[in-house]
Amino acid sequence: MTKDSKLETYLTEGIEGLIRDMTKATARNPKASLFMLKYAVSAKKAMDKREASEKAGVHIPAFLIASVTSKCNLHCQGCYARARENSGCVDHEEESQLSDLEWLGIFEEAKTLGIGFVLIAGGEPFMRQSLIEGMGKQSDILFPIFTNGTLLDVAALKMLDKFRNLIPILSIEGLSESTDIRRGQGIYQQMQQTMDRLNRKRIFYGASITVHKENLKEAFSQELLGDLSDRGCKAVFFVEYVPVDTDAEPLELDETDRAYQNIQMDAIRKRYPEMLFIAFPGDEKESGGCLAAGRGFFHINYDGSAEPCPFSPYSDANIREMTLMEAMESPFFKKLRSGDMLLADHTGGCVLFTQEDSVKELLHGETPPHRTL
Repeated sequence: MTKDSKLETYLTEGIEGLIRDMTKATARNPKASLFMLKYAVSAKKAMDKREASEKAGVHIPAFLIASVTSKCNLHCQGCYARARENSGCVDHEEESQLSDLEWLGIFEEAKTLGIGFVLIAGGEPFMRQSLIEGMGKQSDILFPIFTNGTLLDVAALKMLDKFRNLIPILSIEGLSESTDIRRGQGIYQQMQQTMDRLNRKRIFYGASITVHKENLKEAFSQELLGDLSDRGCKAVFFVEYVPVDTDAEPLELDETDRAYQNIQMDAIRKRYPEMLFIAFPGDEKESGGCLAAGRGFFHINYDGSAEPCPFSPYSDANIREMTLMEAMESPFFKKLRSGDMLLADHTGGCVLFTQEDSVKELLHGETPPHRTL
């Protein structure tokens, strides 16, 4: 892959900005601040590795997304992972899931390539606390862990206090009513109690809000964000809703909604300078298109399948059978990156989700129009 200067500039500036903002957010927390200063050195080395690979004609994504378990203890309304084909969010442990040793080997390989951010998802990741403890020992990698927060017991809090590269990101839907409707009665109050415990231990943590038409204004409200700030939350991820079926499509954000979100992002960054705010998938115009399929990240599912992203769970490669580099250069990923699919105009939070039939056709051998990145 030839160098895409727009993409590289976007990724480099984005990572530098993220580290800068996280360092700023930990300024009054000596333990977290010391870790971030050390991590900044590791992150710079990782960027240097990626730049060297780029000059050699090999593109390395800046991030990985890893769904480390199929098991979850909640049954959230409209859960994408439970609903989608080939995804994974179930009540039992899938026999095919990667072991702790396999996952830790993947993360070690990622580090050698220059990947210093691995976003952890599930299922519910804290159902695998032994794996999370192993991740904590890989201090050159930052692991934001997207969790429902219900399993952050005394042992988990002690582990998070010890390993500051583990960043819990608590999933909420807004205020109490919105969260409890989707996640279960009493979950929001439980999250507030968890936040207070994290705050007392001065553990850097964040929140994740799935944003759709019905909760858009609430997600950016002073009532919600002010409460998060008061409870010590230092990062908020706004994740654009992807429908689980056609009946849910009216909840998708449109261009007017996204314009409103962009205005609100600017406003809340000024109102809460101590906090870090990230919108996902973010502004694809700035990155030259969707970052999936190895442009900026790709997804490893619980069974080792290398997928373009969590919302496009299709694969022709498995990490059990090859290296990360080989998976990134799989025929399927190459076709996605060389065609125009990642650049297409779309509604909803995921361009590949909106072109699901075309993605399946591509996986089974059809080639899109060529485009050099």
